[in-house]
Amino acid sequence: MKRLLGLRHEFGKFFSVGALGYIVGVGGFNFLVHLENAPLASKPLTASLISGVASILVAYVGNRHWTWKDRQRTGARREITLFFIINGITLVFGVICLAISRYVLGLDSALADNISANVIGVGIGTLFRFWSYRTIVFKPH
Repeated sequence: MKRLLGLRHEFGKFFSVGALGYIVGVGGFNFLVHLENAPLASKPLTASLISGVASILVAYVGNRHWTWKDRQRTGARREITLFFIINGITLVFGVICLAISRYVLGLDSALADNISANVIGVGIGTLFRFWSYRTIVFKPH
């Protein structure tokens, strides 16, 4: 029971950091693609990658210094490398979902883009990230 309560607390922090990263990612994507005179209106996949990298930076700082601050430090280079590899993989999930929606299904509205990349893609990636961070990147003592 104690382990389950600890996991709940840990997941709450992970979720909070993820929510902030999500706001950065979704906000950045919509700013780059869907606002009037958006700089990357014709390049949604590029915009998804750029906004995704910004959200990854926010997530690393939050997870290292808050969610798993009590976990052993196994070297900044190792942690950062693994963190960015894992997030690079999950970033591709969102880009693939967006590409399928845009270029296979022909859906190019702001709603379709956000559902495909920022709901489906991020949802799949979140499950993978939680497991990966707690078992690979920020190892328990």
